[in-house]
Amino acid sequence: MGVSTPKLVFMSQQVVILAAGMGTRLSRPLPKPLTELSDGRSIMSQQLDNLKQAFGEAFRTLIVVGFKLEAIIERFPEATFVYNELYDQTNTSKSLLKALRSSSDGGVIWMNGDVVFDPEVLTRVIPFIEAEQSFVVVNTSKVSDEEVKYTLDDQGFIKLLSKTVAGGLGEAVGINYVSAANKAELIRCLDAASDQDYFERGIEVAIESAGAKFKAVDISDLYAIEIDFAEDLERVNNLFRGKQ
Repeated sequence: MGVSTPKLVFMSQQVVILAAGMGTRLSRPLPKPLTELSDGRSIMSQQLDNLKQAFGEAFRTLIVVGFKLEAIIERFPEATFVYNELYDQTNTSKSLLKALRSSSDGGVIWMNGDVVFDPEVLTRVIPFIEAEQSFVVVNTSKVSDEEVKYTLDDQGFIKLLSKTVAGGLGEAVGINYVSAANKAELIRCLDAASDQDYFERGIEVAIESAGAKFKAVDISDLYAIEIDFAEDLERVNNLFRGKQ
């Protein structure tokens, strides 16, 4: 018997999926979020399925597109789209900036368009969303040099967040939330970031300059895998095959 999932008590949750990149490391002809998994769904399809399981119909999806945008728009016509016309010249800081500027009032949960994750991840973060607490979802089971790492301050909130962090406590998995109270400051910091910065730089500067508080939500007992290379895809497919 499946575990019932709590539903959010407010009207509609804003969700952003960052899907503008070219995904060159995976070397696929279509945008990476459309990569098919061993269970027959695409990466983005499983994300939307997880969102529906967590939020029911009470969410609005905003997808940032760029590379071969028509393929994503045709596959998910029910979503709203924001075009990053400089997708081949900018990084995720600018894609998220466009999305947050296009969002309505209220907090926003966002995720990279290449992350495959356990549906339970969203169940775990719902209390933080309801409490309007900004957060970064993290995995403490491993700390790889090439991944975004983090440290905490004395109060247990995110202090540093980047690929160059020394002594990282874990890895950010690519699922995050900014509260309504922190959103304007994050937009300002993303606007000031360089074109090649990841969005994590905007979070880090918002913490440093404005005292924004981002909680680290540990999901180390669950799976959340960003598909950067063929080995990542094979790992996810083996995981799904094991569940069949």
